[in-house]
Amino acid sequence: MSLSWLLETDSKSLRSVNGSRRNSVSSLVSSSSASSNLSHLEEDSWILWGRIVNEWEDFRKKNEKQLKDLVRKGIPHHFRAIVWQLLCNAQNMPIKDQYSELLKMTSPCEKLIRRDIARTYPEHDFFKEDSLGQEVLFNVMKAYSLVDREVGYCQGSAFIVGLLLMQMPEEEAFCVFVKLMQDYRLRELFKPSMAELGLCMYQFEYMIQELLPDLHIHFQAQSFHTSMYASSWFLTIFLTSFPLPVATRIFDIFMLEGLEIVFRVGLAILQMNQAELIQLDMEGMLQYFQRVIPHQLESGPDKVILAAYNVKYNAKKMKKLEKEYTTIKTKEMEEQVEIKRLRTENRLLKQRIDTLEKESASLADRLIQGQVTRAQEAEETYLVMRELATVRQQSEEATAQLELAQSTIRDLQQRPLLKGIPRYTEESILQLERELVQARLKEAESQCALKEMQDKVLDIEKRNTSLPDDTNVVRLQEELIAVKLREAEAVMGLKELRQQVRDLEEHWQRHLARTAGRWKDNPRKNAVSELQDELMSVRLREAEAQAELRETRQRMMELETQNQIHSNQLRRAEQEGRGFQERVTVLTAQNKGLHVQLQEIKRKQAEIECKNKEEVMAVRLREADNIAAMAELQQQISELEIQKEEGKVQGQLNNTDSSQYIRDLKDQIAELKHEIRCLKGQRGSSMSNQPAFDGIHIVNHYIPDDESYHSSDEDTGVGKTPSHLDHQHSSISRIRLNPSLGLGDTDSEGDDDGHGLVLSVPPIGIHKHTTV
Repeated sequence: MSLSWLLETDSKSLRSVNGSRRNSVSSLVSSSSASSNLSHLEEDSWILWGRIVNEWEDFRKKNEKQLKDLVRKGIPHHFRAIVWQLLCNAQNMPIKDQYSELLKMTSPCEKLIRRDIARTYPEHDFFKEDSLGQEVLFNVMKAYSLVDREVGYCQGSAFIVGLLLMQMPEEEAFCVFVKLMQDYRLRELFKPSMAELGLCMYQFEYMIQELLPDLHIHFQAQSFHTSMYASSWFLTIFLTSFPLPVATRIFDIFMLEGLEIVFRVGLAILQMNQAELIQLDMEGMLQYFQRVIPHQLESGPDKVILAAYNVKYNAKKMKKLEKEYTTIKTKEMEEQVEIKRLRTENRLLKQRIDTLEKESASLADRLIQGQVTRAQEAEETYLVMRELATVRQQSEEATAQLELAQSTIRDLQQRPLLKGIPRYTEESILQLERELVQARLKEAESQCALKEMQDKVLDIEKRNTSLPDDTNVVRLQEELIAVKLREAEAVMGLKELRQQVRDLEEHWQRHLARTAGRWKDNPRKNAVSELQDELMSVRLREAEAQAELRETRQRMMELETQNQIHSNQLRRAEQEGRGFQERVTVLTAQNKGLHVQLQEIKRKQAEIECKNKEEVMAVRLREADNIAAMAELQQQISELEIQKEEGKVQGQLNNTDSSQYIRDLKDQIAELKHEIRCLKGQRGSSMSNQPAFDGIHIVNHYIPDDESYHSSDEDTGVGKTPSHLDHQHSSISRIRLNPSLGLGDTDSEGDDDGHGLVLSVPPIGIHKHTTV
């Protein structure tokens, strides 16, 4: 390191007056101090520091004590930039070449940096609003936030960077700041957790308790915590609490000795102002630290630095305190983890209780819903069974009517004819056929209704099988009871865990109380406290083991519950499978029975159709026989009419008293008409009681018996006796009946169309016999 390089650095600081971005405020201050009016002492100091800088490595190794004394007296302003870089070994860092590239990047902390720049040295000219100082400060803070993304940006670090920028250009300031963060514990101070700051507060409070016990008691009485006034001392190395020249002198020593000077200066300030602070309350002490102490230091830093090195500082004790703090923090972390775990278990147990309550409510709802559904299904089944019974009764009635009709048909088929003439005609048969068709339609409707009722019954039985039976209801009740028991166990476990949490909190409060007064106890009491701490740790581990055991039991209980639920589900699934198989078997048997019934119905229908065809053919045959008989009777009637005419003529020739004969004949006709009227009334009353037959004409022939009936061969001929002629040629009155079975008018002349009914009337006195 040569003197020419030092002068070059100083010339750079002088050029900062012209507005270069790379200049610092140090050159602005040194422009007035670099005059030729230097005293001899300053000239000797200049020469000495110039030799130290040129021979830095050798001088630091051989004259370390002299270097400490020189730094404690203060580094000359012009040498401060290079000496700071030499003290922290930041003169040739590779990261310096990356600085320009870092400025081109974007940092997530830019908004925060911009917001806090105006608060950094607001009264200093170099950092006025929109000045060069604010721009270079933003650049350095942005570059470091990109290099160390874990720390990013912390507000107190801007004051340290601002002091560096007052002494050197921004690239060198960036390198020095990186070194300070890495090697001077500042990075741990500025981490989001600020664990190092807690350690410093712990060590500093112990030193106050040991060196200034009265002041410590006063602080404790006023609840005036160390972090309320000392945290800014460690975060900014007094830059925000003391005047800038005093803070700069302290920073010179900090660059050589580290955070030790902060402890010494802080205790020296408290020793110097102990009497005044004891008289103040909390608000007064805060005002005293903010206003009175900075005003005291305006005269210069020598007094406070001299007092600082009179403070007892034991590095080994500080290491021991660091270990104790680490142990305490570890225990706190363990206890926090334990409390967090217990809270997590508490939350999980609450969730489990809520789940069990929901499952219990669901099972109760399912049980109630199942019972209600079963009641509804039973009511529907009762109604369907009633409908089924009604339909069956209707089916039985229709079957009985059908059997009655079939028996009537069989009776009609088996009833003998009266002298070759059927009593029932085709019209009655057709009427019976229509009644048979209607009966079969009713039977088909009854069968359809019966089939629908059977389908409904099967559907209801299927739904009944899907519903839980009494055994399943009992199992659900058992599951509900088991869930209630597990819920009660979970509630008991939750209560026990809550009790453990309360016990742990009580232990923790007692531990804090013991820890708060530990520093003023003797070593024996400290040993007892350590034993108590170990006992509390054992109790904590025991509670943790019990909690783990309970958690394992709870998990085992949950697994057993799940196993039981799965077993019940498998059992219900097997029962449903068996039920499905049984229903398939029943349905297959029913299908076979229905198929057999269908075949039987088809066979009966074919037989009935054959019988109907045979009956129709028999009716047609009887009709043909009737027609033939009618033709034969017409032939006989015609022959009788011829014989009548012949007998009439012969009677006129042989009987002179024909008028008397005619009168007698008219009287007889009148009597016959009277009889016919009587017969007509009787026939009409009897016919009104008989059913009507469509499409078939029935002709009833009323003929004489064998004694009164004589064929034409017997009544005709010559040489007969007059009595025979009178008998043969007597006037015969004919009465024709209409096809509608009503009686017609009397026809005395024998006009007949062959479609009527003929009454043979013999002469009065010869034959008094009428046959119907």
